[in-house]
Formats: sequence, C-alpha cells, structure tokens
Amino acid sequence: MYTHEKQFIQAGKLAAHAKKAVVLLHGRGSTAQGILSLQRHLQLEGALLLAPQATNNSWYPYSFLAPVDTNQPALGSALALVEEVVAETVKLGIQSENLYFLGFSQGACLTLEYVARHAKRYGGIVAFTGGLIGKSLTQSNYQGDFAGTPVLLTSGDNDPHVPLHRIEESVVILRDLGAAVTTEIYPGKPHSISADETLLANELVFS
Repeated sequence: MYTHEKQFIQAGKLAAHAKKAVVLLHGRGSTAQGILSLQRHLQLEGALLLAPQATNNSWYPYSFLAPVDTNQPALGSALALVEEVVAETVKLGIQSENLYFLGFSQGACLTLEYVARHAKRYGGIVAFTGGLIGKSLTQSNYQGDFAGTPVLLTSGDNDPHVPLHRIEESVVILRDLGAAVTTEIYPGKPHSISADETLLANELVFS
C-alpha cells in the first residue's frame, strides 16, 4: 500500500508519433485498464495515453480529507509515480502545453494535487469528482502558474466521498494559480462518471 510500483499502461497513439499525451488516474478499487476504457467516450485521437496502476488499487489508504501525514508515505509515493509518468512524456519531446490529465474520485484528487503542486500551462485537466488533498488546504503547498490552462471539475451535489465545500476550496486555489476553471455540479448524481461529464470534458478540454 505504501510504495507504488513503477508501472503504467500505454495506449492510444504510438509514443513515437504522439503529439500530445494524457495521464489518466484511476479511482480507489479500480485499475489503469478501467480508466483507459474512458477513451471510447473522449476525443483523444492522436494522443498517447498513460495510465499508472496503484499498488493494491489504491493511491493512499485513508480519505483525501484526512491529514496529509496520515496518508503518507503512500501519497508521496503516488505523487512520485505521477511525476515519473510525466517525465516519460518529456523524454518523448511532448511539451507541457500538450500534456493533459484526467482522474476519477481518488484519482481525481491525486490529479489535482499533482498539478497544483506543479502548476504550468498544460493542455487541460479533468477531475471527475475530486478535490485537493488534506484535512485543510495549505496555499504554500501549491506553486507555479497555470497560465489559463482549462480545468474541469464535476461532481454530484451530495457525493458520499467528496463534499462540495472541498471542491469549492480547490477551485479558489486553482484560480489563484491562474487556471481557467469550470465546475459542473449535478443534483443527485451517483459516484460515477456520466455521459454528460465526458461530453463536457470533450467540449471544454479535449476538443
């Protein structure tokens, strides 16, 4: 649970021919293969898809609202694995403005935490039901400039795992870092990814 093996699945465009890359982070209890199944619903043509796999299918042991220290060292290991995947795209010559991130649930939280700690102009970021990590958020943990990167956060209005107030707090920090944030909150939406959310992601981020 505490150290993540350095493994990830590649899909989509062959690395040598890809002009852009998408890092996809699965939710707790799911798999890299599971999150890659989203490619059928997203406009990812011409993109190299990179999906890391969490050890024991979980990026960190406790709720993302727990104090950060209680989720260590797993959280640090998970962030380091995302960094390694990003380093792979750099080796391929893919610029950060052609690098995209997408995550669901625990993977959405990890996605937002990683990009907010390394804010720069990315192609775009999609967080399906997630927020920044910690019992309370510390602005000094986050740095850089998104330079107008489009960011989409979606969730249900009463999600059992991700409270609305944390999404709102996260939006404030992301906007302070220069992101162009769109939020869409759905009444009564279950803890899953809906067709409307993937349509929005295509329209606002991947188109």
